[in-house]
Amino acid sequence: MAEIKLVPRGKIGITVEAEVIRPDLFAGKTKEQIEELLVWQGPKELPLSQFFEVDIQGNGGSPEETKIIIDGDVSRVKRIGQGMNSGMIEILGPAGMHTGAEMTGGKILVRGDAGSWSGMEMKGGLLQISGNAGDHVGSAYRGSWRGMTGGQIIIKGDARSQLGGGLAGGSITVEGNVENFCAIRQTGGLLIIKGNAVRGLGAEMSGGTVVILGEVKNFSPGFVHQGIEINPKIGEIELEGRFARFMGDYAAGKNPKGMLYSRMAQEVGE
Repeated sequence: MAEIKLVPRGKIGITVEAEVIRPDLFAGKTKEQIEELLVWQGPKELPLSQFFEVDIQGNGGSPEETKIIIDGDVSRVKRIGQGMNSGMIEILGPAGMHTGAEMTGGKILVRGDAGSWSGMEMKGGLLQISGNAGDHVGSAYRGSWRGMTGGQIIIKGDARSQLGGGLAGGSITVEGNVENFCAIRQTGGLLIIKGNAVRGLGAEMSGGTVVILGEVKNFSPGFVHQGIEINPKIGEIELEGRFARFMGDYAAGKNPKGMLYSRMAQEVGE
């Protein structure tokens, strides 16, 4: 396996757009060839070497055998791993916006926080964020209705607003809390929230499943109580405990198929 290490050359001011940082674009290249790859900073196209020191260990000609390690704070670097289809990226610190956007395969591990739009319209692979995530993670981009369609996103901390907007497939798990309009316009897939939500959870939802283990501070009025389930099974996942099951969002249509399981709303309808 080839291990390619990138170390930032100091603090980055104006954000850098670096969608070239992908295993499939690094695979088989020499140190000099990687350093010459171009990134954008404002209106200028500049070589990657202006922002990162590059070191290569080991051999491997295929993307599947290529691992990129970014050792440092790249919160001002956007689009790392955008569109990647294989291999692995490990970021030893915070990552910028659009990390793993549109990825179709491979694995990205962020050992810190990740910016907004991470995993945007993701189609496959794994994006794991050890810290907190910004807005619109796993969502559809502006002007689009179809967000993440496959793959898996795991957020160990909290996520902000509109997580999983337009979610159509795949799964998102948040071990902390979410803010506003999580799962807005969801049509498929699975979203699990282990903490609390603020408001608008599942707004305009027409399909897929949301599971929330904590409290929903302002429950969406378009969801209808369907009963109580003990240890419900959702696909291959079996939930532990007693859950209230809802269907919605009836505010968006007459025949919605969105399912919402809430462990903290058991008294509804009883």
